[in-house]
Amino acid sequence: MFLDEVLDSIDEIIKGKDVYLVGGYLRNYFLNKEISLDRDLVVLDNSRALACEIAQKLNGTFVELDCENDIYRVVLEDKKNYFDISKALNNNLEEDIKRRDFTINSIFYDLNKKEIIDPFNGIKDIENKILRTVDFNNFIDDSLRFLRLYRFKSLLGFNIDDELEKFAKEKFSLIENVAKERINYEIIKMFEGKYICEALLDMYDNGVLEIIFPFVKEIKRVPSNSHHHLDLIHHSIETVKNIETDNPLLKIAAFYHDIGKPATWTIEPIGRHRFIGHDIKGAQIAKKELEDLKFSNKQVAYITSMIKYHIYPASLINSSDNKKAFARFVRKLGENSLDVIALSKADRLSALGDAVSKEMVEKSLNHLDELKKYYESVKDIANCPKSLLDGREIMEISNLKPSKIIGEIIEELKELQLMGEIKTKDEAISYIKNKAVKADFNGTKIKQ
Repeated sequence: MFLDEVLDSIDEIIKGKDVYLVGGYLRNYFLNKEISLDRDLVVLDNSRALACEIAQKLNGTFVELDCENDIYRVVLEDKKNYFDISKALNNNLEEDIKRRDFTINSIFYDLNKKEIIDPFNGIKDIENKILRTVDFNNFIDDSLRFLRLYRFKSLLGFNIDDELEKFAKEKFSLIENVAKERINYEIIKMFEGKYICEALLDMYDNGVLEIIFPFVKEIKRVPSNSHHHLDLIHHSIETVKNIETDNPLLKIAAFYHDIGKPATWTIEPIGRHRFIGHDIKGAQIAKKELEDLKFSNKQVAYITSMIKYHIYPASLINSSDNKKAFARFVRKLGENSLDVIALSKADRLSALGDAVSKEMVEKSLNHLDELKKYYESVKDIANCPKSLLDGREIMEISNLKPSKIIGEIIEELKELQLMGEIKTKDEAISYIKNKAVKADFNGTKIKQ
């Protein structure tokens, strides 16, 4: 059935043992997707002993994942392929099959008998593209599965069984008892899905989206207006849809990008809706929510940076000096430049109110394309960690004492590099010397 050298490599090891292949590997096989590098095995009797034997004979690394529930991992020599090996629930195969979250994950394959075990028609549900469960109580036992339901909706685009969807809507709040670290993992996996927008819309329509993302309670109050054909929650989801990369964190940033609008919302006498400073305010609000959801410091910094600067590219459209404006943008955003441009583009495509003409949209998109091309032309300079001159060299040339002005000069040199006005170290030295002669360091007095 499978042409898999990794599975073949354990044939002799598992001979005569009750060992079953389960999980995503089988699901992907029946979806005609690329096979997974992780292979989940369920065994009767001693899962630890089997894991140790596989590790020893294949020169793999043995890892204890959950000793209490007899779950172990063997990472193979290539550090890519691995086995997760667990003992069947109560050492009973039938019970283990029944406790699975969805029927599409309740397909087992007997590795010795080479037989499929599919008592709940998981293969048929894959063919019919539907998410069903074997037992609703499995969701009560582990309420994270309510979120996993929408994660699989996002990844596969399957419909949700009517009874399961009704049950999830009624009981979804139980997920509040689940560790935030586990919820965080599911959120990121959900935003990796091709059908993330369908999943978010389903969650919103069922009233469960704000249980995971509390900010939804606020942004759903903001209606459509002359510059936005959609109300704010649907605009946010539409922005996710228009993100052209597969980066889940950028899609999360797109979902959050207007989180600051309710707090900055005003309506002018002529009826125009204004949200002045919503980018800055949004980054501040998002930081707390993301931290509550246990995103890492690095992830929080990235997402809030995307929110903070999401209107920055559009603000450059009427600049009198594109070259200088573009250089400052790239200097500030560095390697995140393309992601901010992608978010700005998605935002533009998702805001098409009555006051937004086709010409305005085309002008914005052309401008963003120009900014993108500019970044591509200077990215080697922008992402180079070393400047033409370091702080010590600048102080020696200018006779300046240590101060924040040194850092500002380094940034100024980087900007001039990006503009193509300074290309070599000698040119940078000449520039600093010339500034010193003119005493032109933002008013800083030169040491005589």
